[in-house]
Amino acid sequence: MTRRAALLAGGAMMAGGARAQGSSAPVVVSSKIDTEGALLGNLILLALGQAGVPTTARLALGPTRIVRTALLAGEIDLYPEYTGNAAFFFNRAEDAVWRDAERGYALAAELDRTQNKLVWLPPAPANNTWAIAVRKDLAEREKLATMSDFFAAAGRGVLRLAASAEFVESAAALPAFERVYGATFPRDRIVVLPGGDTAVMIRAAAQQISGVNSAMVYGTDGAIAALGLVVMRDDKNAQPVYAPAPVVRAAVLERYPAIRTALAPVFASLDLATLQALNAKIAVEGQPAPAVARAHLVAIGVLR
Repeated sequence: MTRRAALLAGGAMMAGGARAQGSSAPVVVSSKIDTEGALLGNLILLALGQAGVPTTARLALGPTRIVRTALLAGEIDLYPEYTGNAAFFFNRAEDAVWRDAERGYALAAELDRTQNKLVWLPPAPANNTWAIAVRKDLAEREKLATMSDFFAAAGRGVLRLAASAEFVESAAALPAFERVYGATFPRDRIVVLPGGDTAVMIRAAAQQISGVNSAMVYGTDGAIAALGLVVMRDDKNAQPVYAPAPVVRAAVLERYPAIRTALAPVFASLDLATLQALNAKIAVEGQPAPAVARAHLVAIGVLR
């Protein structure tokens, strides 16, 4: 996920301005340049095709800044975004509303509707935010399911965490968890690994490298379940909610109202476990994103 690039997103127009459009112009579908972006973009393309909506694909266009700017410029019409990014789009990162899934979605939708004539369609019931995952065997043995459980176990000395320097030092990451939960994770029990690749952290926990048994992750990382880890639920809402949702230009939705009905069952099917499993098929098993997307849509009855 490339949400941190959202800090750089603004309203600058793409060079060349918006493209010319007619009543029968295809919907230009885009996505971000990451595993989940490829998955969601292909799900959208296939579902719209099934509904008879003409499309043009511009998937894997770039990080948040690039894709968001293209949408504002009218160079693309629709792409999957994350609700928590609206906090940065509208310079409201300190607002507690982003920690509530329903209220955060509603505010993102209202701000973009009134200021940019963009429509946020219903989001998936999943959260791709900062999180911590623990080896499943340890979680079962110690009865760990939430971040409250996690910090209690940290106090008993049974946890060793793999994380990036950013996760340990950034006020938005581990320190935010510690502030909300009123606890501190012992720094001498953190193995700081170079870079920010969560797959590396997850493998370290799975293989118990240097005694590690937990790892920093993003909520929908594909390798979490595949490598035998389980995400600790943020039961005190320390982190913003990053729920994926299709964002479409209002004029395009008016031209093709079938977009709304075509995408509603698709995103409703993408709960946390499902997104983790689908991402794993791409990132861990190496399956092509279009094939994974098609199989899922067949499974939920959108495609025949």
